[in-house]
Amino acid sequence: MADGRRRAFIGSFTAAGGPGVVTAQVDADSGALTVLSSVNAVPDPSCLTLSPDGGTLYAVSETADGAVAAYRVDGDKPEQAGRPVPVDGSGPTHLALFAGHLLTANYGSGSVTTVPVRPDGTLARSASGVLRHTGAGPHTPRQQGPHAHQVQPDPSGRWAVSVDLGTDSVRVCTLTDGTLALHRETALRPGSGPRHLAFHPDGSHAYVVNELSPSVTVCRWNAAEGALTPLSEAAVLPGAPARDAYPSGIATSPDGRFVWTATRGEDVLSVLAVEGEGLRLVTTVPCGGHWPRALTASDGFLYVANERSGDVTWFAVDPRTGVPRRAGSIGVTAASCVVLG
Repeated sequence: MADGRRRAFIGSFTAAGGPGVVTAQVDADSGALTVLSSVNAVPDPSCLTLSPDGGTLYAVSETADGAVAAYRVDGDKPEQAGRPVPVDGSGPTHLALFAGHLLTANYGSGSVTTVPVRPDGTLARSASGVLRHTGAGPHTPRQQGPHAHQVQPDPSGRWAVSVDLGTDSVRVCTLTDGTLALHRETALRPGSGPRHLAFHPDGSHAYVVNELSPSVTVCRWNAAEGALTPLSEAAVLPGAPARDAYPSGIATSPDGRFVWTATRGEDVLSVLAVEGEGLRLVTTVPCGGHWPRALTASDGFLYVANERSGDVTWFAVDPRTGVPRRAGSIGVTAASCVVLG
């Protein structure tokens, strides 16, 4: 930010009473958040991402019609920049910038949409293309069709990677002249329900958190070939849950020694140690609220958006053990994600 202060941007579900996009100040020493403002410009801005220069914030509108919106970030309250752009897909749950475009993973319609980004950071008025997923899985009724849940560039910037809960697969795509094309689809264990993926900092591996089984699939990543190879699966809970666990978010430590996940049905964060080409569950700790939908790692802290308890909790991470210790929280009704600027 121009004033030297660090910001956090928090998404929420307005349909559940959320305030829209919340801006908070971040204390560099303690990691503490202080709410500065909120803006309710589009319904259900559940997932956010920042431009590399930090000057533009993008949000999905996770509705049946589906849209994306851009906000100027200058001061304590973002201002909407242009009209929301339809994504020609239902229920966009995730978005990412890639090769001059904004990509959205549309859970409801099982597709990924490409929206051009203008040089000034605003969005073109119409989506330039939609890549529709196909397939299904054995888990009824969650896998009767495709459900794209996340899309992001790989660390090399060459590939767009999308995770589909409905088809138990991860797709690697190219983008040419505004059109996404499938390069390779990697099948994961049937019924696992992959939700989100995080890359190791050195770009050699990827970790996929599975929603329909409380586990993380460890994969080798070959950026030269755009190839993802599943290697093993690690549990994120110390025992079998008594009910559906619903794992959600995943993050890796900057030094590549730890992977953290959030599990909504158990209200816990899991600490997994990276050991060669595998993971070992170290421990679990309470998430500080109820229904942790997403977590973000930044500068020795973890930030957790607890959707149903309506708060964002931050944790100080022990750099030796990787174990997070609760440090504080702020109230944000129906919180869904946290992005640090």
